[in-house]
Amino acid sequence: MTRKKKPLPLLEGIEITDVAAEGKALARVDGMAVFVPYAVPGDIVDLQVRRKKHSFMEADVARLVKPSPLRVEPFCKHFGVCGGCKWQCLPYEEQLRWKQKQVEDNLQRIGKVELPETSPIKGSQLTRGYRNKLEFGFSNRRWMTAEEMREKAEWQPGVGFHIPGAFDKILDIEECHLMDPVQDRLRNGVRAFALEHGISFFDLRAQNGVVRNMMVRTALPREDAPEGELMVVMQFCWQTPEEEGQAMQVMDYLKREFPEITSLMYVNNTKCNDTIGDLPVLLYAGRDHLIETMEGLRFKVGPKSFYQTNTLQAYELYKVAREFAFGEQLSTDNCQLPIVYDLYTGTGTIANFVAARARQVIGIEYVPEAIEDAKVNAALNGLTDKTLFYAGDMKDILTDDFIKEHGRPDVIITDPPRAGMHPDVVQVILNAAPERIVYVSCNPATQARDLQLMDEKYRVEKVQPVDMFPHTHHVENVVLLVRREK
Repeated sequence: MTRKKKPLPLLEGIEITDVAAEGKALARVDGMAVFVPYAVPGDIVDLQVRRKKHSFMEADVARLVKPSPLRVEPFCKHFGVCGGCKWQCLPYEEQLRWKQKQVEDNLQRIGKVELPETSPIKGSQLTRGYRNKLEFGFSNRRWMTAEEMREKAEWQPGVGFHIPGAFDKILDIEECHLMDPVQDRLRNGVRAFALEHGISFFDLRAQNGVVRNMMVRTALPREDAPEGELMVVMQFCWQTPEEEGQAMQVMDYLKREFPEITSLMYVNNTKCNDTIGDLPVLLYAGRDHLIETMEGLRFKVGPKSFYQTNTLQAYELYKVAREFAFGEQLSTDNCQLPIVYDLYTGTGTIANFVAARARQVIGIEYVPEAIEDAKVNAALNGLTDKTLFYAGDMKDILTDDFIKEHGRPDVIITDPPRAGMHPDVVQVILNAAPERIVYVSCNPATQARDLQLMDEKYRVEKVQPVDMFPHTHHVENVVLLVRREK
């Protein structure tokens, strides 16, 4: 006989007091932490508990009893369901305050190292339309509300974002404020065209259906492209010549109705996931890349390239990294310029950006395709004599023999993924013993852990948070470490 689960409680008149990890708010009930999405410090709410553990609970707002003085009206009609932009109900100034606090708390609580005063966070120039890349999934069964389910509504196709925690449910998006409005016209146009012509949407469970995914990328306007540039990559899943013909109908529609597209491409993906790194991307019209510019430098961005998704704010981030790396160093004597190692260099954006102030920049990256892009970007900017790029595992490449061959680094810039650096890589950096380490991180928690590993030999000199993603809890942080005196 199955035991009945005890009903989870409704907590009434609870005050939200703080902001916690992952963009959730925090309340305390009888000394127990309660994590709540889409709430604001100062809200008085009734909470429906949906998960209860020994030391914490997770709950949803069942009723907003009294809104916080801080609360603002969310600007997006999909707020609360989409899963993105969870902080729309907070004024942007408050978002920045909490992000700064998040950085400081992580460095103090996890890092436990001596810290200087944190510089005020650099807010984003744009708080809407700031992204240069978005991806939308297609599903033959869009996510439906509880009311629609009760009414036994017919399943309808949808185009949009995956519902958090539900891999096979996609919220049908009508508008998104994260990117230039052209993405709304593209997404909604393809949806209407496919429905009108009976072209199937992807079935996430059965793994079939023609139209699967759409990626949209933009590049900022520049002198030789005053309207900017626009890339669209359609992802299909065709199994028969008839389905391939339907896919080409979609491509023809995009080429005909959106002449502003400068790079139109497609890929046939019959795998069980949406990744295309190992698949050929085919050019349908225009060029196979966009060009982004920064301080006169040009960067080639292809369909598989990594490029920071907030272009204007990436410039601010890179300026901080450069300032931390070189300080006030303005020497033009190449013999006196520092040698820089750029770890996790990706497509070499930072390496190219700092090369003018370095004698040599050595970029190292695990992904071979990214290193090829880095070399292309160096050639595009006439920096092949200033840069060298290597693909492979960091701890295998950055050996004593490698350092003897290329020179001991005066500066190491490291920009690892969210998981931070492997302890072996940290040890390699310590063995290299640069004067300065500039640590760029998208996850202050793992950054703090790594700072603790380096604390014996390096002290934290500067801390500069940078907001790349308004209305989310994500924050970038740049730390300058200086080698301690022996």
